[in-house]
Amino acid sequence: MKIFGHPWIDAAPFYVVENEEDIKKTPANSILKIEVFNIEFMKYCQANSLVYMVNVSDIKEAIFANMFGAKYIKASKSLAKELMPIAQNYLFDAQILGVISKDTEIEELAKANVDGAWFK
Repeated sequence: MKIFGHPWIDAAPFYVVENEEDIKKTPANSILKIEVFNIEFMKYCQANSLVYMVNVSDIKEAIFANMFGAKYIKASKSLAKELMPIAQNYLFDAQILGVISKDTEIEELAKANVDGAWFK
């Protein structure tokens, strides 16, 4: 299980991007963070072999995010738990991250086989 945003764990930084100009300002080999689901922007990232994470709000968005090369798909805790069997069944390349706010929620995600946790 991967954990991002916890004070005990050093993790690669994520850079919030909203457009192509933002991407040009990030260091090479950065992990981009797309806050608002946008197919065209994800297609751009995929076409340019950029590593990115995208927030999703439903199963359909997660399926498209995986198709367009997201490395990480971030979702609410409940949606992440719902997405995991789908991601496993369809062999998603993307990893599912559930958003949590307390250490005690890590166990809940682990029991649901969620790939990782993202602390608010």
